[in-house]
Amino acid sequence: MLPLRLEPPPGRPLSVLAVGAHPDDVEIGAGGLLLQLAGRPLQVRYVLLTGTAERQDEARSAAQAFLPGADLAIDLFQLPESRLPAAWTQVKEVLAEVARSCSPDVILAPSAADAHQDHRVIGEILPTVFRDQLYLAYEIPKWDGDLGRPSVYVPLSEAQARRKVELLHECYPSQHGRDWWDDEVFLGLARLRGMECRARYAEAFSCTKSLLLPVARPDTGETPK
Repeated sequence: MLPLRLEPPPGRPLSVLAVGAHPDDVEIGAGGLLLQLAGRPLQVRYVLLTGTAERQDEARSAAQAFLPGADLAIDLFQLPESRLPAAWTQVKEVLAEVARSCSPDVILAPSAADAHQDHRVIGEILPTVFRDQLYLAYEIPKWDGDLGRPSVYVPLSEAQARRKVELLHECYPSQHGRDWWDDEVFLGLARLRGMECRARYAEAFSCTKSLLLPVARPDTGETPK
């Protein structure tokens, strides 16, 4: 595998847009990556489309815990949970307005292949409003068994993987009663994805399009022909 570096353009922080259908989506799918990015100059915009007041309070705490020191903006909406396909127009309007107001370097959001209807609608609409950004579609384990074949991996150390799980438990107490919410699910998936990229743990993403830019020759400044 060819390692690629996620670096900001010269002179400014890396800009990240994190989109979730529900509170906890972003952290489950990309919490490890967020913890790694938090150690550098970073500008992050969180957009969550559903959630009760209690769950949205959890999401605010989680964003701050996973991204200490980041320049963080959080947009919370209360569209109908589990009914986003029926609210397609509202979802499109929200995401289109976000696209008009920011141009992130990288987007973290659900996949269009996700079996959950709320996740899937976001994954289908996002590429229609953001056409020139790196879009990494995260995965969320669930009963539907929809885990696919990712194309991008972010290796995590054991400490990073366990810190992600610790913060999930700390920030989302409302989810503790769910039968799938436990260390074995989160660490088990991370261990599997780590095995696939020759790391101890990892998070995995799908990327449908990316640009490969050859490095300029140091002697001429020209790209190879």
